[in-house]
Amino acid sequence: MSARVADEARRGVEERPEPRPGVAALVGGRLSGRVVLVTGGSRNLGAEIARVMAEAGAVLAVNHRASPDDAAAVVSSLPGTGHLAVAGDVSCEEGVDQVVSTVERTTRAHVSVLVNNVGPFSLTPFADLPEREFDAIWNANVRSAYLAARRVAGGMRSAGWGRVVNLSAGSAFGRDHSVYSLAKAAVITLTECLATELGPEVTVNCVAPGQIAESADEISEIDPGFVTRTLARTPAGRLVTRREVAELVALCVGPVFDAVTGATIPADGGARLPRS
Repeated sequence: MSARVADEARRGVEERPEPRPGVAALVGGRLSGRVVLVTGGSRNLGAEIARVMAEAGAVLAVNHRASPDDAAAVVSSLPGTGHLAVAGDVSCEEGVDQVVSTVERTTRAHVSVLVNNVGPFSLTPFADLPEREFDAIWNANVRSAYLAARRVAGGMRSAGWGRVVNLSAGSAFGRDHSVYSLAKAAVITLTECLATELGPEVTVNCVAPGQIAESADEISEIDPGFVTRTLARTPAGRLVTRREVAELVALCVGPVFDAVTGATIPADGGARLPRS
């Protein structure tokens, strides 16, 4: 990432007032000892969500497909004990069952909170998009969330309490990111459908982050002008951080969200809003 893009990505982020409320204040202590499964939790946003949940007292299951060293590093960095890294491809039924069964067997508990975070990105236009790439993006973003929610819902409902938090993206509100926009929009609809089916024991909500400051270099490699254009149309004047998104995910699990289900929270500084 160029120095200019780095400066733009950091704009306003370091100026936020401190101190911020602790995670315990968001969650109210209810995660103590509960098992939280984060799919795609070995890096970036998934790793930050795992950290925030562990700070709230949860036992973390950090899922990865083929990054054992990264997942192990995340697990070793988490506060508390009992955390585990779990390998498995959650875009297929066999992989989901393998992951959840391993978690249940190791922790001797059901999954109380599922965070469907995994979701690879693509900008390949539909006219040039190979079928295998369409399937890969769709299956990892949408099919995985459906399969994982289906697998853990029974345990949550039997226990009388559970939370599912899906990760969409700002791309869901646009039409210029090809199959990724399609998949992330579908995650929002899936959230609403699951919420109507799984209540009252289980709430299902969604967080849709816009461009994340710490990942600005990755999108800039694909589209060098993306960060500049995004900031120009963002009323808040800055990008969201991984920590802020992770805390929103935690908020969805906390008592203040007990009467909220089927909702999608955009975390994009207003970038999605139409401009005249």
